[in-house]
Amino acid sequence: MKRSTAPSLLFGLVALVAASGCGPGESAAPDSAAIQAETDRINEWFEAKFEEQLAFSPLRQTYLGRATDQIDDFSIEAFDEQLDWQRASVAEMKESFDYDLLTEEARTSFDVWEYQLQQAEAALPYRFHGYVFDQFSAVHAMFPSMLITFHTVDGSEAMEAYITRIGESGRAIRQLTELSQMAAERGIRPPSFSYPFVIEEAGKIISGAPLDDSSADNPVWADVKMEIQGLLERGEIDEAGAADFTEAARAALTGPFREAYEELIAWQQADRSNVPDEARGVGALPDGASYYNERLANWTTTELTAEQIHETGLAEVARLRDEMTAIKDQVGFEGDLREFITALREDTDNPRHYYPDTDEGRQAYIDDAKAAIDRIEGELSNFFGILPKAGLEVRRVEAFREQPGAAQHYMPGTPDGSRPGIYYAHLSDMKAMPKRDLEVIAYHEGLPGHHMQISIAQELTEVPTFRTQAGFGAYIEGWGLYTEWLATEVPGTYEDPYSEFGRLGSEIWRAVRLVVDTGVHSKGWTEEQAVEYMLANTSATETSARSEIRRYLVAPGQATSYKVGMLRIQELRRKAEEALGDRFDIRAFHDTVLGGGALPLAILERKVDRWIESVNEST
Repeated sequence: MKRSTAPSLLFGLVALVAASGCGPGESAAPDSAAIQAETDRINEWFEAKFEEQLAFSPLRQTYLGRATDQIDDFSIEAFDEQLDWQRASVAEMKESFDYDLLTEEARTSFDVWEYQLQQAEAALPYRFHGYVFDQFSAVHAMFPSMLITFHTVDGSEAMEAYITRIGESGRAIRQLTELSQMAAERGIRPPSFSYPFVIEEAGKIISGAPLDDSSADNPVWADVKMEIQGLLERGEIDEAGAADFTEAARAALTGPFREAYEELIAWQQADRSNVPDEARGVGALPDGASYYNERLANWTTTELTAEQIHETGLAEVARLRDEMTAIKDQVGFEGDLREFITALREDTDNPRHYYPDTDEGRQAYIDDAKAAIDRIEGELSNFFGILPKAGLEVRRVEAFREQPGAAQHYMPGTPDGSRPGIYYAHLSDMKAMPKRDLEVIAYHEGLPGHHMQISIAQELTEVPTFRTQAGFGAYIEGWGLYTEWLATEVPGTYEDPYSEFGRLGSEIWRAVRLVVDTGVHSKGWTEEQAVEYMLANTSATETSARSEIRRYLVAPGQATSYKVGMLRIQELRRKAEEALGDRFDIRAFHDTVLGGGALPLAILERKVDRWIESVNEST
């Protein structure tokens, strides 16, 4: 890759050579002061560019704990403006800084900044291929969730901003509806199963007082009243101010907010008949095969082909089935593995395997998840030098966006620690939440998984801020899956053979994803073929298996990132162990992996290689 050198830097290098006394034909490495100066300069530039980039997304500002009264612009014009800015920033970086005068960490920042543009350019031909409204991304539910959970009301201005954002949410929904319509004009529509979900959930979002005649409050309205009451009790507003805020919020909810969701529902109802009943992968879309290849490259940050990923999945499924069979034999089950899986899946009334489908059962799940996280937290210092400072909470998903059998997920806290990270669990169907899976999910979503990795990244001070906020699927999800396996080395984990079976089931679930994701999008598999493959090779219930396959159908490539990333991190660990022998330090290895934020896998490998070299050089 060609690196340009700015004229002022060139003059600086000439002066360095002259001062060193090198003659013609000789060269001298730049001294440490020059390297530090150039690194400081580019890091300062990165901070300025991050602020410019952040200005494009008020939603991202909110998730970072910053106050704003806006919602993102989702128009095509705004998309083009952001991409042009990104192109200009990379051009400016190449023109302004000398790559060879940067520290290794600064070179990594340079490469990541450029890589992000490369990903954006690769995705540009498919700007309408990504489904706008579906049951997995659930973008329509993002706005009320953001207002209720993440918009902080700490004074009158913040309350005014809240009310403004209610109306702005309506504008954003209209823009997203327009994007969905533009995609449909190009023959790109999500599978039919997503339509009733979006219609029903959008209906829930605009149900309740004052949006209808219901006696129960709408969730946003209930939150508005609570926030206004809090301001009143703290003496920040008087009764007249409270009345003004209440009426303004009512007008925003019953006006632009409700109207936009009603238009979305009408559009979904009208367009539903244009979609075949049988769900198909994106390979059936115009330019679908090339789109899927781009998605695989984006999510895995590799050049692996669909066929390579499919074959890797088949091999991993076979390996893990053998390990699961060993657990089956250990607990004394006499049938074959599929019969064992079926027996576990159907034994829903057995309190050893399932929580009761009651409020008490749901609370017990949350309590046990917290206990598992607390237990492993006490051992982490034996495996990590860097530990997160941010707190972690376990919560049930809000009722208006909860889905039976849907995947659990993690929402990061703020970099300053004012809001903790949250592990969200879907608990509407406790038969989809077997006890054997609780431990492994808690490690993946909480500690030492997503909460640890993302919190550490946000707390880094030695890299530019944009690195602390970067997101690359294979790294992030690969780390989460790697930690499920890493937990087997931690005392006190997976002591029950059924919990170990749950861990193996979680890993085979991700291996199955390699098979079914490439199956439906590249090999023409039907939804039923994919569901049957998952049921045959995992302990998933029919509900959760179908929910998962439908997730993969609307998010092509995303499901492959977990196993691809895990395998690469394990490969890098084996590489380091073989190269260093007795000098291998698990704490230092993990700190190397986590200490630079999320990275594309090739850049991560380069970082680990440098660490191996540094250990060798120091001993």
